[in-house]
Amino acid sequence: MKLSLGPVLYYWPKQSINDFYDQAVTSDADIIYLGETVCSKRRELKTRDWIELAKSLSQQGKEVVLSSMALLEAPSEIKILQQLCNNGELSVEANDVGAIQLLHEQKVPFTCGPAINCYNASVLKLFVNKGMQRWVMPVELSRDWLVKVVEDCLTLGIREQFEIEVFAHGFMPLAYSARCFTARSENKAKDDCELCCIKYPQGRPTTTQEDQQVFILNGIQTQSGSCYNLINDMSSMQGLVDILRISPSSTQAFEVLKQFRDAVTGHHIKEALSHQECNGFWHKIAGLDTLR
Repeated sequence: MKLSLGPVLYYWPKQSINDFYDQAVTSDADIIYLGETVCSKRRELKTRDWIELAKSLSQQGKEVVLSSMALLEAPSEIKILQQLCNNGELSVEANDVGAIQLLHEQKVPFTCGPAINCYNASVLKLFVNKGMQRWVMPVELSRDWLVKVVEDCLTLGIREQFEIEVFAHGFMPLAYSARCFTARSENKAKDDCELCCIKYPQGRPTTTQEDQQVFILNGIQTQSGSCYNLINDMSSMQGLVDILRISPSSTQAFEVLKQFRDAVTGHHIKEALSHQECNGFWHKIAGLDTLR
C-alpha cells in the first residue's frame, strides 16, 4: 500500500509552499499532489511555478501529480486548466469533469480526484475508457460502498485498469460554492476579498452555539471541523485500497505520513482517536462521529 501527500488546500505564502515541498521530497510520501485546487485568485505561485516545482520534485524521485481546480467559473480558469493539461510530462488529477475531457482529447492519463461525483462502476468504466488510471474515492463514501463498487468493477472487467486511493487523514473537503465564505466572514465581497484567506493558513474554524467545531471555512470550500483519521482502520483496507492520502494542513503532515508508514509495515499500535478526530464515513455512520 502506497502513501500520497494531497495538495495543500489552503492559501500559503510562496516561501511557506517552497519550504513545505523541500521537506516533502524527503518524506514518507510515495506520491505528491500539488497545485491550486480551491481558488484561482490565490496566485502566490502562478501556474508555471507549480509546474516547475512539480517537475523539480519529480526529478528528485517522487511520483508527482498536478492537481486541477475543483470548481471552474471563469474563462481564465479554463486557460489555467489547459496549461496544466499541456505540461507535456506529468500526469494530472482532474477535479472537474471538464479536465477529464481535455485530458482525454490529448490522450493524457489522469487521476479522478475526490471532488468529482463518481459513485459507481458504470461511471468508472466511462472514465477508464477516457484514460483514468487512478480513482480517489469521494470522502463521504463508506467501506461497504467501496466493496460493492469493486465487486461491480470486477464484473465489468475493469478493476485491474486503475488504482484506488482513499482520503485517510486530514480535514475533509465537503463542499464547494460560488460564494466565498471566508470573505463573507470578514464582511468583504468575493470580488474584493483582499485575498484574506492568507490570514488563515489552516482555514477559519466555525462552531455551534454549544462551541462544537463543525466546519472549517477555506474560501469557497467547506471542510469538516474534525480531522478524519483512518489509521486504525487499515486492516479493513487490505486487498481493497492501493493508496492512502494524507491531506496536509501544516508540516505536521510529515509526522502523520511516518505514522501511516509504520502502520503499513505493521509497526503501529492502535490508539483511541482524540475527540477532535473522526472516522464516521468509512463506517457508514455520520461523518463527524467516531467508531472506537
